[in-house]
Amino acid sequence: MKGNGFSLQREWQAFWLALGFLTRIPMLVKVDYSQRLMNQCSVYFPLVGLLLGALYAGLYSLLAMLWSPQVCVLLVVAFHLWITGAFHEDGMADSADGLGGGYTVARRLEIMKDSRIGTYGAAALVMVLLLKVVLQTEVSPVWLGLLLAPAISRLTPLCLMRWLPYVSDPDTSKSKPVAEGFSGQRLAVAAVGVAFIALAFQVTLAALISIALVVVVWGGMLRKNLGGYTGDALGASVVLSELVFLLLLAAS
Repeated sequence: MKGNGFSLQREWQAFWLALGFLTRIPMLVKVDYSQRLMNQCSVYFPLVGLLLGALYAGLYSLLAMLWSPQVCVLLVVAFHLWITGAFHEDGMADSADGLGGGYTVARRLEIMKDSRIGTYGAAALVMVLLLKVVLQTEVSPVWLGLLLAPAISRLTPLCLMRWLPYVSDPDTSKSKPVAEGFSGQRLAVAAVGVAFIALAFQVTLAALISIALVVVVWGGMLRKNLGGYTGDALGASVVLSELVFLLLLAAS
């Protein structure tokens, strides 16, 4: 399976690499890791989100037989933080610390690389988690938000990767291999997949607004304050897109 054309085996490995990159789920197939494969795997981020959403919705349905919606959503969010390693939430906290506490680009990037959490990061993390729990319980039916938000929101970082330059130390970054060489063609494939999901569940407008709003507003902030994006900023974009999407679902 060599060459530059489509390879089913390579795409299968790219999917599992994306699953391993975004979650704690073990890769059950042998992956021939390469920089190119890492570049390609991001097209499957929304699909990984959909699989996570199916887990969340299924878990909620089981828990709902015993407890109230509030308790069930709290337990599902706790499961989400475990199964993903709080990957995107960590990016949200680091981004808030960097943008809130730094006065120069260099200082902001330095703060974002610090493993310690500061006041801005702690406040942002508490607020986004509280909002997520409250909004999930406001969506009717609850399982719909749990299922769709992870898939819809994971298209946002792919858009940012195409729009903005990468600004971080490639020797210490986990996201550089994903961002480097990400093609517009693969972005289009991911966008079509998300559009199909949104159409199937009749949430097209909410999906479009949540992605576009975060790309424009958050992306504009990143361009102004950092000159581009970092891995943490991409993680934050997922969290922000989820919240906007849930806000729109809860209001409809």
